[in-house]
This record gives sequence, C-alpha cells and structure tokens, in this order.
Amino acid sequence: MIKPKATPKAATGAIARKTAKPASRKRPTAASSKPKAGSDTKHARIIAMLRAPSGATIAAIMTVTDWQQHSVRGFLAGVVRKKLSLNRISELTDKGRIYRIKDGKAAPLSAGRTKQAA
Repeated sequence: MIKPKATPKAATGAIARKTAKPASRKRPTAASSKPKAGSDTKHARIIAMLRAPSGATIAAIMTVTDWQQHSVRGFLAGVVRKKLSLNRISELTDKGRIYRIKDGKAAPLSAGRTKQAA
C-alpha cells in the first residue's frame, strides 16, 4: 500500500513565531558571588597569627586550621607571599622556625636576583 502524500500545510510556524526574544528572568543576586573574608575564616586567622609579634610556627597553624604541613607551606608561599604580596619573614629559633609578617610590602621577587649572562 502506498500512502497518499500529505498536503503541504501553510508555513504558519515561521510566520507565527515571535521575532522579539522574551524578557529574561532576573535572578536575585547577592552583593558578591564570593564570600567576603571575615575574621572567622582560616585565612584571616593565619594572617592574624603571622601579624602577631611572636609569629607562628607551622605546627601552630596546623592545629588552628586542621591542615597538613604541605598545605600550610603552600599557603605561606602562594597566598601570603605571592597573592597578597606581604613581607613574610622566617627565623630559626630554639622552638623551631617562626614565621611572621613584617609591616610594609614585600620586595618584588626578581629585585634581589641579578640577571645571568646568556
């Protein structure tokens, strides 16, 4: 059996479509997509410990944050020194290595290095 061809319908779909886009729904937005760093964040607690005159050891930071040793070292190098550009100093004492933040901005990393001849 052969089915009879359907008669073409008028192109009502293309004509009936609206040309204007519907108004987009606006989402309720918060003031910022990132949470603001308050005094209760781990980062703020570590910075406060480092700003204290006595400084902080890696072990002390580990107990406050529940981080592992390599995570504390990464935070000190990556966030404190590079991202925040704080002048982090370390001293070796009888208690171990003490880290603290000295007032003022850190010198650029390449300032202390001399260029090598090619």
